Amino acid sequence: MVKVVDKMLLFLYSIVIMIISAVVIAATLGWIPFTYSERFIEMLQLNRTVAITAICIAVVLLLMSLRFFIVSVARTSVTSTSIDQRTDFGDIRISMETIESLALKAASRQRGIKDLRARIKVTDAGLDIVLRTVIDGETAIPQLTEDVQVAVKSHIEEITGMPVAAVAVFIANVVQANTFKSRVE
Repeated sequence: MVKVVDKMLLFLYSIVIMIISAVVIAATLGWIPFTYSERFIEMLQLNRTVAITAICIAVVLLLMSLRFFIVSVARTSVTSTSIDQRTDFGDIRISMETIESLALKAASRQRGIKDLRARIKVTDAGLDIVLRTVIDGETAIPQLTEDVQVAVKSHIEEITGMPVAAVAVFIANVVQANTFKSRVE
């Protein structure tokens, strides 16, 4: 939500600064007559309503400038899209996409699986893997899900060396296999 607000503020700030820059350039090049500039400054100093409006706009621009300055200087916390391990030889970084691909590969080897999606979450106990799948309906669901869980857990632990805390399998749908009966006349 904060990023959306910052983007909107940056857009408005850019538009206002662009307009102010265009007016300053036009006044400097003489495209705006000196009398207009003189009248505008007089209006700012003498007309209370115009002065208050100009002060409000200036304060808003100042606050937006401060906000953007703070955002640009402040350190942002980078969410880790990888899992880091330290070994005697150095650091190892395995991306979440790699672990997801390994889980999908292991699960897709099971007979009866038609469509797969995986979501990986890192916990203190290890990796939590959630698989969403569509099955063919010809294999017993308890046996199929258990086979998928065992295959994914062992494959990921073997390849990455990371403990897998849980493998959850969500059966989203059952699709019927296309069986065509030939008709003999």
